[in-house]
Amino acid sequence: MREVRLNSILDNDFYKITMQNAVVKLFTNEIVKYEFINRGNHSFPDGFAEELRKSVNAMAELKLTKDEKKYLKVTCPYLALPYLDFLEGFHYDPAEVKIEQSGNDLKVSVEGLWYRTILWEVPLLSLISELHYEMNHLERQTNQEVINKTVEKAKHLTELGVPFAEFGTRRRHSYKVHRLVMDALIQDKKSTFTGTSNVHLAMMYNVKPIGTHAHEWFMFHAAEFGFKMANSIALENWVNVYRGDLGVALSDTYTTDVFFQQFDKKFAKLFDGVRHDSGDPLEFTDKTIAHYQKHGINPLFKYIIFSDGLNLEKVEEITTYCKGKIGISFGIGTNLTNDVGLKPMNIVMKLISVKGINNEWIPTVKLSDEKGKYTGDPKMIELAKEFLRIS
Repeated sequence: MREVRLNSILDNDFYKITMQNAVVKLFTNEIVKYEFINRGNHSFPDGFAEELRKSVNAMAELKLTKDEKKYLKVTCPYLALPYLDFLEGFHYDPAEVKIEQSGNDLKVSVEGLWYRTILWEVPLLSLISELHYEMNHLERQTNQEVINKTVEKAKHLTELGVPFAEFGTRRRHSYKVHRLVMDALIQDKKSTFTGTSNVHLAMMYNVKPIGTHAHEWFMFHAAEFGFKMANSIALENWVNVYRGDLGVALSDTYTTDVFFQQFDKKFAKLFDGVRHDSGDPLEFTDKTIAHYQKHGINPLFKYIIFSDGLNLEKVEEITTYCKGKIGISFGIGTNLTNDVGLKPMNIVMKLISVKGINNEWIPTVKLSDEKGKYTGDPKMIELAKEFLRIS
């Protein structure tokens, strides 16, 4: 069987790098846990855990190269120089990752200092996805079919006149397919393709690395400071670190309605826009426009990045609805990197708890605009809903 290995320490989503930079600056002593969630109830073949362990152990050999450090320094001047020195000396520690298999069920968890463990999530998911197809001997479409399909999608999106980025690292079919997709996306120089969330491929293909922060940024703040203050303190800390750079705020960790209660005039003016990741995108558009107008801000000077399970039909519907109302952009993931004639995996890895000052574990939760995407301890979910008055 072909070994599945990562090629670069930067083969990761950009928001992991930007969040790690902030964590290194603000939260050096915090200990956290992450857990793999098999949303799609996928079945894992015998020996999967052993193969995944080999892939994880191999990650200890990854190291930031001089060229990669130079790239980050030039391309991302908002990343602190001491952080880049830290990243140059960083090594993955496979001991932070626990992998167990019982029959066809897989359990994966990560525990350790947040500033270290924050980088595990995306590579682990991409390795699990690639190994799943490899070990089940599932045959994908040909390279040319993947390229042709991607070229057609890019052409259609360009005809719509909307900026779009590739966000598909975590649930990609494989690194090989990811490369094929990137090859296809950069073919048309007139394309509205803006970049990729994958830092390694952004560097390789000379396109923009795209991302700011993820749900875990807000989930951590809720565990540390309480649900009522999570959004405002998380946004304030982000502003304090980046001083106006990386200005897209994720809105749905504790529902959009709760988010907008704390996304006040200061934040609404300072952040360039917001990211939609769950719930009805058209309803979200209306709420976002109304929020900006309430604060005397022209929505056409702001934008929404849509990133929730997008396909061409959804993009076209959203584009038509938003035209002339607010700026828009799209982050398309699985539909680009795992549209190969096989069923894409539905897997995630979430921050599940933070160790408090008394060494007790505080569970984290996410209450997105889609109840099916709620994650976390059921008791804590109910407590969060009560605190935040979410029905």
